[in-house]
Amino acid sequence: MNAPTHCSDDLLSLAQQAVAHALKQGASAADAFAVDAVSLSASMRLGLPEATEHAGERGLGLRVFVGARSASIASDDLRQKTLDKLTEEALCMARAAPPDPFTTLAPQELLAHELRALDLCDGAMPEMQALQHQAQACEDVGRSTQGITNSEGATASFSTSTVAFASSHGAALSYQRSHASLSLSLIAGHGEDMQRDYAYATCRHRADLSSAEEIATEAAARTLAKLSPRKLPSASMPVIFDPRVGRQLAGAFASAINGAAIVRGTSFLKEAMGSAVFPQRISIIDDPHIMRSLGSAPCDDEGVRNQKRILIDQGRLTSWLLDTRSAAKLGLTSTGHAQRGVSSSPHPSPSNLYIAASTTSLHDLMRAYPRALYITETFGHGINLVTGDYSQGASGFLIEQGQRSYPVSEITIAGNLRDMFAQLHAADDLVLRYAINVPTLLVESMTVAGS
Repeated sequence: MNAPTHCSDDLLSLAQQAVAHALKQGASAADAFAVDAVSLSASMRLGLPEATEHAGERGLGLRVFVGARSASIASDDLRQKTLDKLTEEALCMARAAPPDPFTTLAPQELLAHELRALDLCDGAMPEMQALQHQAQACEDVGRSTQGITNSEGATASFSTSTVAFASSHGAALSYQRSHASLSLSLIAGHGEDMQRDYAYATCRHRADLSSAEEIATEAAARTLAKLSPRKLPSASMPVIFDPRVGRQLAGAFASAINGAAIVRGTSFLKEAMGSAVFPQRISIIDDPHIMRSLGSAPCDDEGVRNQKRILIDQGRLTSWLLDTRSAAKLGLTSTGHAQRGVSSSPHPSPSNLYIAASTTSLHDLMRAYPRALYITETFGHGINLVTGDYSQGASGFLIEQGQRSYPVSEITIAGNLRDMFAQLHAADDLVLRYAINVPTLLVESMTVAGS
């Protein structure tokens, strides 16, 4: 199976040529972002192949400037003749666009010129048959677990890509990355007491991926634990968030400090810089340089140097997530958080964001209150980042005296993120597995609407 069709040097050369041609045709500045990727996916259900997919993405996005006017255009045809025509179209669009003094290239002094080696690419592209066997093995273990009655299937996937960026400010950067994943969804029970749950793993290198047996065992355990759920009377009570669900809270925080939202005034934290958003016991870090991690990158997608940042330092908010445009609008400097696609403009986004672990064990966190609700799954889109209002359908377990009592379903948990953040506790069980990670979290009081 072939890797991306362009090596890093070839793709970078294309990006540099596109920028050089734009300048030659009259652009005052330009940058180009190129991607060449290959992805494989295999799904198995009930012992039979359900779907296979072999896809490729090749494209280049060009952004040109004519003074304070700019335009962006993209193409998946990387022939020189097509790229030349692309440049002409982009320049015509730019000359007709309204001026925007805040949309500029990243300042030269912020550009990365040496890229840290982060081991982001697994060079061994698997065969489709290997992915099918991996998915099959996962489903076989799950289906053979006593109490499991059906399967929604297992999927194994792998992708590898080359990314290149060049700008007329002197940036010329490229690197490669890969992505492997394995997931399984199972069903237990019969009739009205039929429950579904899942498990999945994802990482840069296939060697780091959880085994088929581990994924299947977790999926089966989660599914079986949900059988015979009860309703819960409405009350105000402590709520504990399983790490899989707690990542949602960290993601909401990241969205609330996104520079684009701050510029628009659409974040409930827009006036919070320097203030205590969380208790002193909470720190939140964003680190783009974790080896082999999903959110890692040696620079941002505008070529800006990136670095580890403590966004919440002992409870206090210390930084927004900024790209060049949002930073300029706020009179600040880019924090190296720009992300972009071939056909999309740069926008701020976190890299590897995590809530730091405490020294409190999960056992002690669960014993902190005589009665609490442990959430393992949420439903819906009930987060308003303008007001901070939070309301989600949920299921999980009632915790009594530090132990799981029984599964609960058909409940809604509600609060306001500002209040939830101020009451947050973290356990010591942080695992850096995804781009956003959290330990088990506890909010001291939320409204639980049940029967």
